[in-house]
Amino acid sequence: MARMFDPEVWAAVPFHFWSVVFFVFGSMVGSFLNVCIHRMPRGLSVVSPPSHCPHCGYSIPWFLNVPLVTWLTLRGKCANCRAPIAVRYFLVELLTGLLFLGCWLLVGKQSVLLALAYGVIMAGFVVATFIDFEHFIIPDEITIGGMVAGVAFSAAIPALHGTSSHAVSLLQSFLGLAVGWGVVYLVLRVGKLMFGKQDIQLPPDTRVIFTETGVILPDKEIPFEELFYRKSDVIKFQAKTVELPDRSYKDIEVRLMPEKLHLGDEVLDPETVPRMEVVTDRLVIPREAMGFGDVKFMGAIGAFLGWKAALFSLMFSSVLGALVGVFLIAIRKQEWSSRLPYGPYIAMAATVWIFGGHRLVTWWFSRMQ
Repeated sequence: MARMFDPEVWAAVPFHFWSVVFFVFGSMVGSFLNVCIHRMPRGLSVVSPPSHCPHCGYSIPWFLNVPLVTWLTLRGKCANCRAPIAVRYFLVELLTGLLFLGCWLLVGKQSVLLALAYGVIMAGFVVATFIDFEHFIIPDEITIGGMVAGVAFSAAIPALHGTSSHAVSLLQSFLGLAVGWGVVYLVLRVGKLMFGKQDIQLPPDTRVIFTETGVILPDKEIPFEELFYRKSDVIKFQAKTVELPDRSYKDIEVRLMPEKLHLGDEVLDPETVPRMEVVTDRLVIPREAMGFGDVKFMGAIGAFLGWKAALFSLMFSSVLGALVGVFLIAIRKQEWSSRLPYGPYIAMAATVWIFGGHRLVTWWFSRMQ
């Protein structure tokens, strides 16, 4: 096995032959990531059923499932029903291929295993980014799974932490996980104390749906795990109408907490109310500096890349968020900022770290001495 990844063995073939291999392999991984992006947030299996058209159910044969080529050949349409296939599928395959290529060009001469490890990290960033943009969540398969994978990869590939010692690398991984999780959780808690509530103004007579898992607004769905961190957290509003499966109310104050649902003077157990539809024009919800998924995501980054990468990702993602905010204000679209999740900023900052951010930090501190 060690011989398989020996740099001398790989050097027997021209370097840029492997560049092409990494790009092709990355685009193939991107094809699978498209499946993950579509199915993970919906709670579907990523292995069964096989790839199929979401419009007509046509099972896609292997020769029509060639990354990049198939989408271009079919001009972005299903081969069976001719329904459009979102350009996202092509972009994810292309982006993943380019990221894998970048990882090879960055460290391929140093370590094949390190290039593959960075490719795995990039794959996680792609899935997290696209899911977070669409659903405002980062699945546990990516965050918690990323922590486990980060520790395992660190134990197997010490170069991830710039050492040749497996024990030191493993220690750095655990330290990075703890710092990544802990610091961001502290930011979350401080943000809760300072900016604990958000007043959402809605158009008159807006219908809002409360399910077992979250709140469905006209433009997005907010999972309860992003709202409720403590038993005292509360969603409150004045409702024109409230419709439960077995009863209804008019002109009533509603207070929803993790363990209690107050409808005026009546108190219910939320577990007994699978669905509630209300008509209101204002919601006051608990607000966090960032979601708990971001905390777990940063823990995964720390497990893979170490505590310095976690701190850099936290700080640089804030810079990126501020720059985007200034740009949106400049084009008079500042309301868009509330619709942008924070996970993609973290992923981009960690990517910058891998492709040179650590050297930037070293240069910066050397200039300050």
